[in-house]
Amino acid sequence: MTHAINVGGRPVGTGQSTYVTAEIGINHNGDLDSAKRLIDAAVLAGCSAVKFQKRTPELCVPPDQRDIVRETPWGLMTYMDYRYRVEFGTDEYRQIDAYCRERGIAWFASCWDQPSVDFIEAFAPVCYKVASASLTDDALLRHIDANGRPVMLSTGMSTMEEIRHAVSLLDPERLLIAHSTSSYPCKPEELNLRMIYTLQREFACPIGYSGHEVGLQTTLAAVALGACFVERHITLDRALWGSDQAASVEPHGFTRLVRDIRVIEAAMGDGVKRVYQSEEPIRARLRLTGKQR
Repeated sequence: MTHAINVGGRPVGTGQSTYVTAEIGINHNGDLDSAKRLIDAAVLAGCSAVKFQKRTPELCVPPDQRDIVRETPWGLMTYMDYRYRVEFGTDEYRQIDAYCRERGIAWFASCWDQPSVDFIEAFAPVCYKVASASLTDDALLRHIDANGRPVMLSTGMSTMEEIRHAVSLLDPERLLIAHSTSSYPCKPEELNLRMIYTLQREFACPIGYSGHEVGLQTTLAAVALGACFVERHITLDRALWGSDQAASVEPHGFTRLVRDIRVIEAAMGDGVKRVYQSEEPIRARLRLTGKQR
């Protein structure tokens, strides 16, 4: 059994209640009111935390893509302008931080570059998330780890060698690893949920699951397989504009997801065979005595 890691006052690990994160990401489309509605939905569903994404566009957008013009809900604009359009700044994050405190839910972010880490650190997040796209960014991993907070490492589109190298850069006492496949939405046959077992065998830290599939069944299966934390994107409407919306879960679906995770937790038990008190009357009525056998 691996050790539990404290994430904002919640122990995360084998035998603990599953830590459920609703990833808002950029599904707010740059609108603070939408972000607050998504926070409300996560609270109503019973989630442990919400997660955002933070980027510095001039560092994260490749030069050859910056001037590409694309159609957006706000009209035609360059990709660089779009990235700025959906990026929250200090004022918005101050309001997000205050609103999450008011609603009693933790929040954190995937930081895609070092200045973004420094920006989010000012809000004392409960942990950091390393997106699958950043798993091979050694400098970023070291910068995140230097803050001394728990780190959730997502492993989509990565080889085992790349995962092992990333793990070597992070403090094992504060590390959580999430199995993931980086397709949006992901086909069931590419989810490879048995990777949860593979990661559990190799790494002595809490193993979780970050899903991008359509539907809830496979995320529930991940919990049954031993994922002690899960993350799914949340959206107000899967038909909304945005690259992550189709692989997201709407509010009513998130409520069902958390509810069913809690049922699975209760049903898993401890593996010790026992006769329950509720079985005793049935046992007395239906079991034959030794002489009758």
